[in-house]
Amino acid sequence: MGDVVGWPTIAPDEFLPIFVVATLVLIFGVGYAAIITLVKMGYLSRKWTPFGYLIWGLQTWSLYELAILIHSNHFTTKVLIVTMVAYLFVPHLYYFLITESEKRYEKGDSRDPNQ
Repeated sequence: MGDVVGWPTIAPDEFLPIFVVATLVLIFGVGYAAIITLVKMGYLSRKWTPFGYLIWGLQTWSLYELAILIHSNHFTTKVLIVTMVAYLFVPHLYYFLITESEKRYEKGDSRDPNQ
């Protein structure tokens, strides 16, 4: 079977490193989101915040390594890194939206249609 046009061929001996690094991207991503969210919710002390950012850094590094292992072109690598910078703000945005929606629907709010 022929190769797909424009896609690099990945050697079979590179499969395990690609699998491990891709798994690390997922694990670090969940870890970062969990730690930052738990800190914002007050379940963890603010002292955990730098650890969360360290995990985000490890996730970014793992994604960069994955891009190298799968032979991504320069544009795709840049898009992945920009995506990781955006992911830095996702837990903060999520928490902000949740708290704002709670404020909006608090009892006694004049905007509450159930009053």
